[in-house]
Amino acid sequence: MHAADWSAIWLTLKLASVVTVLLLLVGTPLAWWLARTRSAWKGAISAVVALPLVLPPTVLGFYLLLLMGPQGPVGQLTQSLGLGLLPFTFPGLVVASVFYSLPFVVQPIQNAFEAIGEAPLEAAATLRASPWDAFWSVAVPLARPGFLTGAILGFAHTIGEFGIVLMIGGNIPEQTRVISVQIYDHVEALEYAQAHVLSAGLLLFSFCVLITVYGLNGRRRGRS
Repeated sequence: MHAADWSAIWLTLKLASVVTVLLLLVGTPLAWWLARTRSAWKGAISAVVALPLVLPPTVLGFYLLLLMGPQGPVGQLTQSLGLGLLPFTFPGLVVASVFYSLPFVVQPIQNAFEAIGEAPLEAAATLRASPWDAFWSVAVPLARPGFLTGAILGFAHTIGEFGIVLMIGGNIPEQTRVISVQIYDHVEALEYAQAHVLSAGLLLFSFCVLITVYGLNGRRRGRS
């Protein structure tokens, strides 16, 4: 493989790692709220979280581009803070990827929280555990398979992104050119051998991810 291929691989792994950590930090309280709330807003918030599952990535990328552009509210905020504009930068890719991969992390964790039920939390309350203690000592350990599934799916989905990263990040070598864009460049240049190497690697990676997720789900069903 060429140096540009290795650069794209490294950048993609870096992006997926940062996005997965941020998704776990943001998605965990959101999943807990969705699993526990009886608010009338639950349906609307769930729909917003799930939008990337049905929305074309170019549509999401277009509106994020407007929001983070020089005339958008986010773009004006980042400029006023001296951070510049986010589009066509690595931080911009991170923001777009967090939005695009959100349901792949939130939904497995939410399902795991809902599967816990009320009994373990009520038992913790009878032992005088605060809601915060019950969350960390009871809910999180019991929901561990959901966290693992969400982290794996979020990481893998970020690695496979194309449309939204091209809309927000463009195709800047060593800054925003990820594996999917590098494959596109190889195909455009009729470099099918190089495209095949990267594509086969992603295919094998995706297969291993699915095998892992199915294995975790099968193990959880066996225990239950």
